[in-house]
Amino acid sequence: MAAASAAPVWSVDPRTGKRREQVAVEATADEVDAAVRAAHAARGALAERAVRATLLRRAAGLLDEAGEAVIEAADAETALGPGRLTGELGRTTYQLRAFADLVEDGAFLDVRIDRADPARTPPRPDLRRYKIPLGPVAVYSASNFPLAFSVPGGDTASALAAGCPVVVKAHPDHPATSELCAALLRRAAAEAGLPDGVVSLVHGFQAGIDLVRHPLIAAAGFTGSVRGGRALYDAAAARPHPIPFHGELGSLNPVVITEAAADERAEQIGAGLAGSMTLGVGQFCVKPGLVLAPDGEPGDRLLKSLTAAVSDTEAGVLLDHRMRRAFLDGVGARAALPDVAAPVTPGAGGEHTVSAGFLTVPAARLATEGPHDLLLEECFGPITVVARYADEAEIGAVLARLPGNLTATLQLGEAEGAGNDGAGLGARLLAEVTALAGRVVVNGWPTGVAVAPAQHHGGPYPATTSTATSVGGTAVERWLRPVVYQDTPPALLPPELREDNPLGLPRRVDDRPEGG
Repeated sequence: MAAASAAPVWSVDPRTGKRREQVAVEATADEVDAAVRAAHAARGALAERAVRATLLRRAAGLLDEAGEAVIEAADAETALGPGRLTGELGRTTYQLRAFADLVEDGAFLDVRIDRADPARTPPRPDLRRYKIPLGPVAVYSASNFPLAFSVPGGDTASALAAGCPVVVKAHPDHPATSELCAALLRRAAAEAGLPDGVVSLVHGFQAGIDLVRHPLIAAAGFTGSVRGGRALYDAAAARPHPIPFHGELGSLNPVVITEAAADERAEQIGAGLAGSMTLGVGQFCVKPGLVLAPDGEPGDRLLKSLTAAVSDTEAGVLLDHRMRRAFLDGVGARAALPDVAAPVTPGAGGEHTVSAGFLTVPAARLATEGPHDLLLEECFGPITVVARYADEAEIGAVLARLPGNLTATLQLGEAEGAGNDGAGLGARLLAEVTALAGRVVVNGWPTGVAVAPAQHHGGPYPATTSTATSVGGTAVERWLRPVVYQDTPPALLPPELREDNPLGLPRRVDDRPEGG
């Protein structure tokens, strides 16, 4: 009996729902195995930090050189628009170069040396510690960021910086963009004198399962839905040898607007909220999905401003028609709940588009378990829920029921933000939302995640499955593990740990900065 042919992978135009071209076929189990084994064999080639830095900088350069083609391909498959994608490409190449700088600096190796001290009680042996790469990493691309959180994105860049080869599972919403970017990364590897196995690409749902189960995969990074991410997380944990799974799954990103803030700048807050919740057609992982706003006249003015701003937002295209259907179904189910109103009704803007809107509900409806719990779940698209509260107790009751989030935002009055409000409301709210999120925003909006050393993009479950960040320099730590050498003969030590520090690394020796 003839074997079934591999399923084709199509590039689809989300503006029309029509197929553009076949760009690949779904990877078989044997092809996934070959990709992982090639990655495993390439580990030694990434051992030199200088080579890794060269790879990352060349990848950034090639992406910049091919920028027009990359943006055109991504726009054709995501409808995100050249303006947004130009910014995303710049973020992606900046990220690659930032990790190259980090690799050259070497501080991420966290070298610590404690020399032998026989006079101690008990005596201390010679201990020399640093971090080494885990091994091949599986990266699962995101739908909403076809560059910055996909093939050439932060997971890939940080894994390569750590010295880990990467096998990327392409997202089905942008397979042509994925193929183009993977080809550029492989070319960068070749120009850096590295083998093809340093970066590989596979397509297909089953390929993603096969990848996380492969015994040579040492860790995984994922950005996507709670359902998909949890299935892969469980598969990673169920392996005979479980592996770290760093997943970003879902986030409501609550916003608390105090009465004083609404009284002082209702119109500004309403317009800002509208811009944040509709940015990218509401398809950002840090979109504010739940807003606690006060009852009364200041809150009414805020809603009037929000209504006007959202009403002026044009209909947009979601990343694919499956997401569009899920958005419309989700809006319908939420709008049908008792005491839920829709000052601006989100829905179908046209045959292939959606229109932005928001719902309102009394905060008391969310303070206890019931059918309104649906409003505490993320709805992907241009919608937010505004819960009107009567007092601080209702704010606390709702916040106490929220799961983990990537972000939480406070809009505070001038005195509250300065710590001069007497009642201490600003400080109390800050403490409450800090327990809920990995990034707390005050008098701003959560959309936009700066690539910076101090950034943290993560949060309590289900926002992420670990305490690590996927954005910023410390993202590299996900793909490393510490090892310490005790009383090891100097000739056998890695160069990073030798007494004369031949690599010039920043190190701590006897619990002090070396040379300090």
